[in-house]
Amino acid sequence: MELHVTPALTLLREHHLLDHTKNLTDFTATSVAYDSRKVTAGTLFFCKGNFLPKYLTMAKEQGAVAYVAEQEYSEGGDLPAIIVKDEQKAMALLGAAFYGFPQDELTIIAITGTKGKTTTAYMADHVLGRATDHHVALFSTLDRVLGNGPEDRFKSDLTTPESLDLFHDMRAAVDNGMTHLVMEVSSQAYKKHRTYGLHFDIGIFLNISPDHIGRNEHPTFADYLHCKEQLLVNSRVCLINAETADLADVYYTAKATTQPEDIYLFARHGAKVQLPEGATIDFEYRNDLEDLHESEFELAACTPNAERLGLQRRYKTSVPGDYNEGNAVAAIISTALAGATAEDAAATLDHVHIKGRMEMQKTRQHGTIYIDYAHNYASLKRLLAFLKRQTAAGKVTVVLGATGDKGISRRQGFGKALSEEHPDQIILTTDDPGFEDPMKIAREINSHIDHDQVGEIQYIMDRPTAIKAAIDSSGNGDIVVLAGKGEDPYQKINGVDTPYATDSKIAADYIHEIED
Repeated sequence: MELHVTPALTLLREHHLLDHTKNLTDFTATSVAYDSRKVTAGTLFFCKGNFLPKYLTMAKEQGAVAYVAEQEYSEGGDLPAIIVKDEQKAMALLGAAFYGFPQDELTIIAITGTKGKTTTAYMADHVLGRATDHHVALFSTLDRVLGNGPEDRFKSDLTTPESLDLFHDMRAAVDNGMTHLVMEVSSQAYKKHRTYGLHFDIGIFLNISPDHIGRNEHPTFADYLHCKEQLLVNSRVCLINAETADLADVYYTAKATTQPEDIYLFARHGAKVQLPEGATIDFEYRNDLEDLHESEFELAACTPNAERLGLQRRYKTSVPGDYNEGNAVAAIISTALAGATAEDAAATLDHVHIKGRMEMQKTRQHGTIYIDYAHNYASLKRLLAFLKRQTAAGKVTVVLGATGDKGISRRQGFGKALSEEHPDQIILTTDDPGFEDPMKIAREINSHIDHDQVGEIQYIMDRPTAIKAAIDSSGNGDIVVLAGKGEDPYQKINGVDTPYATDSKIAADYIHEIED
């Protein structure tokens, strides 16, 4: 991989990003980096994010051939500089160019939504895996899968990686023989231009509800919605869950850049949907059976455009929760648009397992434990409501906390969901506190709980201790819900990713300790 200065400048000019150059020479970059520790001879260095001038000094000393920034730095000395109007956009464009535009060699399904992205991504990955003989890459909140070898699977640190990492991984996937990519796209990816200039074959919009609103994320819900909608603007075919809030806004955003016949809407049969003018429901699904282990639903095509995909039939999914049926429908339709068949979906959806999503651990003496990533009002309410419908639960105990420095609105949302679903015991604990005091976060959640609607509330700031306390206080017929962390192996504390055993392992190990 390499990038010559002339086409790089041409690309920046085409996007009106080039401001000026300094000490420019006729160079060819043989690597790209935004982390000064990864600079080697011939690197084009990007001064981005939490950049400090000393990083440029380090990059220069380690052999950087030039740097890209929004201003000149004296630390750069006589090092060639490309000064741009938006460094994040420039990095995305030049990163794609350096790696040879790998997106053009992949059929890409991109997914956004406040909840359900990961579940939908894993379902689509399984279906396409069967359809393509396992030539599918996956970029998700949990994992990045670039090929079929164990060395090609990594834990994710961001839902959508930084642009240089994103295009690096796409190139690796292509080089590994992958023909398709399923990826989650976060609102922050658009807010910070990580996906600038990237276009998708199929874009899925699952839902929108207030989340990620805070000082370090989106200033308003309108900004959050706008960033989510950019996925539709940049997709050739759009698939929208018609039950989403702000449907008219979402639909007309898609219609602004996509032909109506390339916009598909789906909804649950009987759902109260206010369709925008000119919109029609293409697919309806009807629930036939659901329990704690699986669900069955019938998918019907409602328009000639939908009928052509040949997806009308009954499906079974092993991911429990009626709310996950919509995610399954999104996976079925999107993969069909990418070349899969109804048979591919039917053969795979009944054995999809997603770590940290509705995991169940049965015990002999302490009830049943459910581990789920539910991390905002909508997902927590849906989870608790589903469990109450599906179980003859005795006492219900919920263990949760909220993130620090981001998603501030989640604290009020948790309080509202708990008040509406009436658990018997709540243990407020630490999630990813960041630079905030976890006790302060917990007290803020508590301030939004209607205490007349719930049982006992405790504060236990050590999360493993909180989990063990919840298990200790539960007996046969009770349920314990561990919400928010799922299979996350770290806690973000004071800027450090601190290793964490995961809720699943802590619970399983403790049950083994006290019952064996």
